[in-house]
Amino acid sequence: MSKAEKKQRIIFIDLLRAFAVLQMVQGHTVDVLLANEFRTYESLSYSIWHFMRGMTAPIFMFTSGTVFTYLFRLVDEPFEKNPRVVKGFKRFLLLLSIGYLLRFPTLNPFNFQYITESQLNVFYTVDVLHLIGFGLLFIMIFAFISEKIKLGDTATFLLAALIFILPTPVFNKIDWLMYLPKPFANYFYQGAGSLFPLFPWVGYMLIGAILGSKLAKNPTIFRTTSFSLKTILSGLIILGLVYLYNFISFSNFNIQFDSYNYQTIAFRIGFVLTLTGVVSLISQSIHSIPHVLILVGRNTLLIYVVHLLILYGSVINPGVIIIWGNKLNPELTILIAITMITLMVLMVLALNKLKIRNKQLVT
Repeated sequence: MSKAEKKQRIIFIDLLRAFAVLQMVQGHTVDVLLANEFRTYESLSYSIWHFMRGMTAPIFMFTSGTVFTYLFRLVDEPFEKNPRVVKGFKRFLLLLSIGYLLRFPTLNPFNFQYITESQLNVFYTVDVLHLIGFGLLFIMIFAFISEKIKLGDTATFLLAALIFILPTPVFNKIDWLMYLPKPFANYFYQGAGSLFPLFPWVGYMLIGAILGSKLAKNPTIFRTTSFSLKTILSGLIILGLVYLYNFISFSNFNIQFDSYNYQTIAFRIGFVLTLTGVVSLISQSIHSIPHVLILVGRNTLLIYVVHLLILYGSVINPGVIIIWGNKLNPELTILIAITMITLMVLMVLALNKLKIRNKQLVT
């Protein structure tokens, strides 16, 4: 089977990617704008929104790992000859660079004289782009290990995911600033200010890598009902085990989430697998989707960067948060969130229409 025959659009992945990035855009927008008095779990709509916001990052990480590994394993070459290795490493450097540039505290990169400690803390924060960059790097490292020790991708990536998941509760209680400089300590736990430390978040990408490898090695498997049902069943079993553990242990598990305990991590993995299976099952009868959804999923990095600059600003742009941060009522917040999503969609449509495509910003 040739590469051209093997490489085909996997509709449910396109749908998940588009859903994840648009969910991220609205999630950030609502979080920036909604006034604190409306943030109450007594409100069903806020509770649902908060639940889905907690699921956005795991979905985003999972699909990122799936897509990268799928494209990586489509190339039927040894690791050393795989052109995706160089592309992946360039992607790692690009994501890391953009991640730090978005939080760069001064227009003069050679003069940090007037930068405050709080500005430096923001600059050192590990966010989504840093995380995905390192996630791609670790996927490549473990793909190399899988080839060399002949263990197979499923076992290797699963063991790798556990390496990042199992130490999480312990790592999150260690004061890493006592052992490492702040720029490095941020990668190990949230205590130094990070939003997405490597533990456990890279684990979601490595779980996604298992699916990406399976899809690459079995190019038509995603068209089978059996695949969808097995994925749903896997997710439901994990969710069931979480609730069974909480019932047996009388654990007061708060579904509003502490991202760094085992119940939450397992719950999120189960939810993502279930959602993936359901979307896959629905897509069985769909032979094509609107091109705009493919464009949105393909331009996740560009959408992420642009909407962050609009909302949070930069060293030369104050951002929406300075003007309306946590000041608006639900109606106006929803209206602006819809406007933001519309702008992001129009942006990718315009770029496609003008045939402006930067391959480094597109996946």
